[in-house]
Amino acid sequence: MRTQQPRIGVVYEHPEWFGPLFAELDRRGLPYDRIDVSAHTFDPERRDVPWSLVLNRMSPSAYLRGHGQAIAYAHELLRYLESTGADVVNGTAAFALETSKVAQSLLLQRLGLRTPRTRVINHPSQAPAAAAGFRFPVIVKPNIGGSGAGMQRFETPETLRGAAAEGALSLGINHIALVQEFLPARDGHIVRVEILDGRFLYAIKVYPNPNAGFNLCPADICHPDANPADLCPADLPKIALRAEGYTPPDAMVRDVLAIAAAAGLDLGGVEYLINDRDGHVYYYDINALSNFVTDAVRVVGFDPYAALVDYLVARGRVREPAQVRP
Repeated sequence: MRTQQPRIGVVYEHPEWFGPLFAELDRRGLPYDRIDVSAHTFDPERRDVPWSLVLNRMSPSAYLRGHGQAIAYAHELLRYLESTGADVVNGTAAFALETSKVAQSLLLQRLGLRTPRTRVINHPSQAPAAAAGFRFPVIVKPNIGGSGAGMQRFETPETLRGAAAEGALSLGINHIALVQEFLPARDGHIVRVEILDGRFLYAIKVYPNPNAGFNLCPADICHPDANPADLCPADLPKIALRAEGYTPPDAMVRDVLAIAAAAGLDLGGVEYLINDRDGHVYYYDINALSNFVTDAVRVVGFDPYAALVDYLVARGRVREPAQVRP
């Protein structure tokens, strides 16, 4: 595969999350195409795709917007693009991890990192037995989630048994879920560390609504005037989120970079907390789809989208009009 001129393709589905990325690409006058996979087609026999570099921004929460078919489709599209020789940022390996909480848990365990006690089920009736021996509260987390979608918290074994008996447990779109111990976060916050190209980009402390769960979307933070009618149900608890810039200890940064390397992440976010029960660090979520925090210049001191586009330009050897650079 070879194009006449280097060109960027951006695979995505969410209609709004990537406005800042597209705005930065437009501002610089860079050659790129938006590849919206909510409704898309490709010809596997075609080998001359027009993109020298493809950035994968596909979200596992697409099913919340009526685009569940795009998740499995994106796996096949990325596989095809890589087969043509296109250079894919966060390609098939990264996206496979993004769409499997089970794979994330296994990776963290393989690296010898602490992660919440977890068991995997494929039917709601198995949840009470899976939680046997766990310290409550527990959460039931769909294997394919995104932004905390579908997570349910149970305070006691009795409430979990009742939910299973009443058919009130949802295991998500592939009918696999994790039953996991809920860990209380010390000082009421978790930490999300963002990486780009094998290096630390920034980190934030996130102070969630106690009912919001673990898997947080930084793009939804800092919207106190958000209209609930514009948010899907999974987003409603996030209106009250607060975030602040943070510099993690070197040991945590090394752990996150090791996770990213083992996961094949070119770009991503890793979340951890300090368990208030034992004072240890626990890692619990790996995000290949890394939405940067809202109002990043104020929160972390710079625009991460500018850094991302710098990376895309360099990796894709894309020609950038000199006059648009400050």
